[in-house]
Amino acid sequence: MAKFGFLIVLLKLGFYILTIFKVALSTEAERELITTLFSNYTKEVRPVEKHSDTLCLEFGISISQLHEVKEKDQVMKTSLWLEQNWTDLNLKWNPEDYENITSIRVPSEWLWLPDIVLYNNADGQYEVTLRTKALVRYSGQVEWTPPAIYKSSCEIDVQYFPFDMQTCKMKFGSWTYDAKLVDLYMRRKLVNLKGYWENGEWALVDAPGMKNVIKYNSCCGDTVYTDVTFFFVLRRKPLFYTVNLIIPCVLISFLTVLVFYLPSDCGEKITLCISVLLALTVFLLLIAEIIPATSLVVPLIGNYLLFTMVMVTLSIIITVIVLNVHHRAPSTHTMPHWVKRFFLVLLPKVLFMRRPNKEEDQLRNIGGLGGGDFITLSSGPPSPPIVHTTSEFLNHNASTGHNNNNTGDNGISRHSEHSDLLSASNCSHTGGAKRRLSKYSLRQEDFITEEDIRHGGNRGSTKSLSQEVKRAIDGVQYIAQHLRNEDEFNSVSEDWKYVAMVLDRLFLWVFVVICVVGTCSIILNAPLITNPPNGSYTGIKDEGAANAFGCGPGFW
Repeated sequence: MAKFGFLIVLLKLGFYILTIFKVALSTEAERELITTLFSNYTKEVRPVEKHSDTLCLEFGISISQLHEVKEKDQVMKTSLWLEQNWTDLNLKWNPEDYENITSIRVPSEWLWLPDIVLYNNADGQYEVTLRTKALVRYSGQVEWTPPAIYKSSCEIDVQYFPFDMQTCKMKFGSWTYDAKLVDLYMRRKLVNLKGYWENGEWALVDAPGMKNVIKYNSCCGDTVYTDVTFFFVLRRKPLFYTVNLIIPCVLISFLTVLVFYLPSDCGEKITLCISVLLALTVFLLLIAEIIPATSLVVPLIGNYLLFTMVMVTLSIIITVIVLNVHHRAPSTHTMPHWVKRFFLVLLPKVLFMRRPNKEEDQLRNIGGLGGGDFITLSSGPPSPPIVHTTSEFLNHNASTGHNNNNTGDNGISRHSEHSDLLSASNCSHTGGAKRRLSKYSLRQEDFITEEDIRHGGNRGSTKSLSQEVKRAIDGVQYIAQHLRNEDEFNSVSEDWKYVAMVLDRLFLWVFVVICVVGTCSIILNAPLITNPPNGSYTGIKDEGAANAFGCGPGFW
């Protein structure tokens, strides 16, 4: 067993020595190969047999990350790998002569490199800055895939912001070689997305490529140039803007409706309108900082904010009119008949408004007595004297004008009306017999005093009313008239207030309908909401498209 273990150790040691020797031989072979290949190599010369031959350059890109899209600067920042393959006739060898080495990696500074640049670069760095090594195969095929971070100009269309879709292109081509010297063709139809990191704001819907053959008549005459253009179709993820911009704007716009539900007596209607207007102005300033300063189109959210600001402005104007109507009085305005008919009768029925019934004001009659009240004349059993309403009594006295020496037919003298009124008021509280007020006018003869009853009516002499009683009657008449005038004044003022309430209710429903319809029509106008993308995009313009996978004049 010991001998067997010793043999195993010797075999391992021999294997390690053989490996080291083999690596040394291959390293020496690779060193010899590189020395042989680059001893007479000139990197400034295009690697073709004849000067008239066309060098075919296979070109493609792999995107690793979409950093950002600056709408205001109209710039897209991306991290790419530029995949470039071509055949260099000066870099061919036989693998059997060099320990079966089939490929080597050499610094790109040693090789002829195509001057591929990004035409629509936005930061001044048009070509690759990091010169990585290139892979060279024994057949002369060179593969060079340098990484690069590009800032490319991108035309931003903010018409449907924030529910928008942008198409940003990256145009790659040779800066000095025309199509007859270096012809580009696409490595694959689409951008390689295997190593792509998803962006938090933008979703990459599609990334097709296209080969173009263009004549630049302004600088190059009839010379033909080829380029490969890749289109990045980006769809904005609207969740951030929906939560932080759209929903607050919609909620603030609906506050405009509550202005018409706020009572006019609270005095805060105009304050609410101005507050909503200032809040919308702040959101409009925020949008102006995000989107580019363009006069071609107005963004969708900008249209909505303008629509809401117009609504708020109209609500302020209408609120001022409603407050003017609410505070009108009979002393300053007379209510036309058509206003009464339309705003007090017809329109409340349409708006399902029901005005409470007007209670009969007890202050119309002296003593707080209405037409259906009762009055007690004495604390004893029911007596036959006829009792009349106080208002009828006052009207009767004013019309007939009785003398101070008036005498009743039954020979019983009468006492002052003031004492009788007080007696009637006192009797009403003692629970005596009640009599409903009659429709007849009350005369002075109907008032008899307790003293007349005790004397049995033997006093036949005429008793005159004193001046104090006359003044009392005049005062009562004045108070009654004042109460009637005040009631009429209050009644007309309440009618104006009810008209203002009807106007508020009318514009409440009108603004609810306008706000809902306007919000839906503006927000749902974005194509991404009604017709979301299905993963492909065809809205790409051809700029002289050619066979993308062919090389040479026969393909363009």
